[in-house]
Amino acid sequence: MDAKKILFIAQEITPYLPESEIATICRNLPQGIQERGREIRTFMPKFGNINERRNQLHEVIRLSGMNLIIDDTDHPLIIKVASIQAARMQVYFIDNDDYFQRKSTIVDENGNEYEDNDERSIFYVRGVIETVKKLRWIPDVIHCHGWMSALTGLYIKRMYADDPCVRNAKIVYSVYNDDFKKPLAQSLADKLIMDQAQEADVENLRKDTSFVGLSKLAIDFADGVIQGSETIHPDIMKYIETKSDTPFLPYQSPETYMDEFNKFYDVVLESK
Repeated sequence: MDAKKILFIAQEITPYLPESEIATICRNLPQGIQERGREIRTFMPKFGNINERRNQLHEVIRLSGMNLIIDDTDHPLIIKVASIQAARMQVYFIDNDDYFQRKSTIVDENGNEYEDNDERSIFYVRGVIETVKKLRWIPDVIHCHGWMSALTGLYIKRMYADDPCVRNAKIVYSVYNDDFKKPLAQSLADKLIMDQAQEADVENLRKDTSFVGLSKLAIDFADGVIQGSETIHPDIMKYIETKSDTPFLPYQSPETYMDEFNKFYDVVLESK
């Protein structure tokens, strides 16, 4: 089976944010996959330190205007878009004044991680899925990059399990060395339960909302796992090794990853 449509859910993309391992891969990979004949869509959060004027972001009115309820509070969903002309690709941005108007990404000016990073992750993942539905674009594979996308598999396979737009999509999760230091809010499991997750889904998250705990949840709901960084947390590596039924792609160098990822999408689609 040939994956025609690949959805990329990225935590960061250069040139909108400074270069990093994830930002560089998420800039080049969608272009490379598109050039290999597949159709792509690419999303990232509209963090407050992204210069909208310089990067020529503009709001897509027909996609905006929905409210997402998180922990009993309404949060308006705003969709923006920009083009990377050299790549002939568009990037969609998920925006919201409550979550993404701060002047940095994950941490505040003192280097402390934001207390509501869990809700920002929920909003981002749900915002992407709702926007893809509005676009009426049905992905074959959803490739997630960065821990802010870690809840995607859970949402696709639980909250959107009956949705014809995404229910058949295969989830590929890339594990990077993008550790956060302070565990996410202990209430994360309860917020996911309110969004129709099952208790068994979040059982481990109740005990561990650290980077390792969140990564394990992402792996649990992935149809394929990629080692995105040359070295990743040893506990996560051990956990991946227990998932013998889940296709796994070891770390690929900058010279090989484009073709290897492209092949891996079809491996994942053909697996049970």
